[in-house]
Order: sequence, then C-alpha cells, then structure tokens
Amino acid sequence: MGLSQPLRGGVHHFDSGPRNLITDVAGVRVGHCTVNECGVHSGVTAILPAPGMLFREKLPAAMHVINGFGKSIGLMQIAELGTLETPILLSNTLAMGTCFSALVRYSLDRNPEIGDTTGTVNPVALECCDMPISDIRALGITEAHAHAALEAADDVFEEGDVGAGNGMVCYDLKGGIGSCSRIIHFHEQQFTIGCLALANFGFLRDLTWDGDPVGVRLAKNREEKPDKGSVILVLATDAPLSDRQLTRLCRRAQSGIARTGGFTGHGSGEIALAFTNAYRIPHFPEPGLLHFSILPETAMDAFFEATVSAVEESISSAMEHSQTRPARLGGTILSFQDARRSLS
Repeated sequence: MGLSQPLRGGVHHFDSGPRNLITDVAGVRVGHCTVNECGVHSGVTAILPAPGMLFREKLPAAMHVINGFGKSIGLMQIAELGTLETPILLSNTLAMGTCFSALVRYSLDRNPEIGDTTGTVNPVALECCDMPISDIRALGITEAHAHAALEAADDVFEEGDVGAGNGMVCYDLKGGIGSCSRIIHFHEQQFTIGCLALANFGFLRDLTWDGDPVGVRLAKNREEKPDKGSVILVLATDAPLSDRQLTRLCRRAQSGIARTGGFTGHGSGEIALAFTNAYRIPHFPEPGLLHFSILPETAMDAFFEATVSAVEESISSAMEHSQTRPARLGGTILSFQDARRSLS
C-alpha cells in the first residue's frame, strides 16, 4: 500500500493529510517513550487530543469493544458520559495501573479542583500484550516513562516499533504503531479523520496487503499459533460529530481490520476509541442549555468509508515501519519487509 497515496473506496475518493498521520487533525499530538533495557522491550505512546485543559473543557468521545479480552482503563465512563477528559496512554497489558497513576498525577498538577471542590478524573489507558518480545513480568514501565511520552508529544512522530509498539507482533510478523489520515469534503467545508493503531494481532496465513492475500504465501511451512493478540484503534476528527455518531465510527473499525485479514479471535482484545475536537463540553457549564452544531446523519457514509480506509492503512503502516526483532524465548520475528523479500 502506498502510504502517501490517495485511497479510493467504493464511492468516495480520499486524499491523505499532509503528514498522513493522526496529527493531521489540528490540535492532536503524539509522543513516544521507547524502553529497551534488562529484557524489557516495551514503551508508552501518548495521544494528546487537543490543546488546553481537557478536564475543564472535555471532548465528545465514544468507544466500541469488538472483542473484550483486554485490560484497558477508563472506557466505562466514556461509554456512559460520551466525553474524554485526559490524554490517552497506550502501553503493555501490565502497565495499565502505572499509566492510570501517571494520568492522575498529570491531571492533578493541572487541575487543583480535582478531588477537592469537584469530582475525580477518568484517565484513559489502553493496552496490548508484548510478551512474545518483552519480559512483561519485569514491570519495566514506570510513571517516568509515561510522563516522558506525554512531554514528547508533537505533530510529527515515528511509526513502527516505537513507544507502545516496541514489543508488538502483528500477523506473526513485527507489529507496532501505525497511523494515517483521510480528508473528507462536505459542502464547502473540509474535515479530517486520523487513525492511530497499536497492531498486535492475527495469523500470518490471513494477512492481506492492499488486497493481496500475501499471508498464504508467507505462511507456507510455518507453524500455526493461536491468535492471542490485540489491536487498539484511536480515531480522531475535527468534524462536529456527537458521541453517538462517534460510536458509529468506532463500529466501522472492524471492517478495516477485516480488510487486512483479521477475524477477531477468541483471545483478542480489539477496541476502538474515537473523539472529536471540533467543540468542547464544559466541566463547569453556565446555567442554561448547551448548543452545538452536529453533522447530519446523511453525511456519515463518507466518514464511515474514510474510517475503514484509515484503519486498514494504519495497521499496514505499523508493519511497514517495523524492523525484524529477536523473540523473547528464542527465534526471530521478521518484519513484513524482510518476510516479503523471502518470496523473491
């Protein structure tokens, strides 16, 4: 798949944003902290959804659990209230408590009213298990790593085996962090959808790359293993969508996963989270009604198709940017590029 080329679906034509990253949605920033020490090959990826004080000026948000074999934090309140009030941290499964504590400290430092004159805060952290490459039992991710990822957040960032993607395996090849964006035109306005994937799932034999079932050829004579991986998909947009419409976007993420060959196995934790920074929801509202302009439902088809396209490319991009790595218990986990060369 050409990562900077326009993508065409069944009806609409989509161009990528200038970076072809989730940060093409204005205001979104991403940072990594990559950890390689004492058998730990892991890290943290931070997504800052918008500038300003997220706790006081929340973002409309939604989530959808495709398969719930996961240990993520903060999803329940997003499902109930439809708002996001902290940055999003991605890391390995056993680092979720650490990420929770880091986001609590981050929020307390910026909001003296939390836990005093108002309620507490809902940190959001999502995970995939990196134990095929990293010693997850070492509990090597610290709050300092999480804060370093938050501090590193910028509108340009690396993809592949960096941050939370450092120890990930996708379709039995090296996985990691992937991202892309799509531009959508609505009347005289232009909107962007960006996706960031933490890709860590799938059987090699099922891998489909830009419509080519290449996994069948790559998997020849290789041992088949159960799919116990996960994929986290974070969708960002600057379009004025309601939390219900954002839920509809999240549900379409499954179609993007399926385009790459995934079928959502029993042991897979596959979760989509979406937010818009087109408008804010105040924590301390003025008396009276809140007024928002929302996109009509008749405009949603283009957003659905762009979401499917963005999810597919983000997963492929995670693999395209990753490098061959040694497995924790011996052997080698090939990158997609190295595996593909073996066919020639």
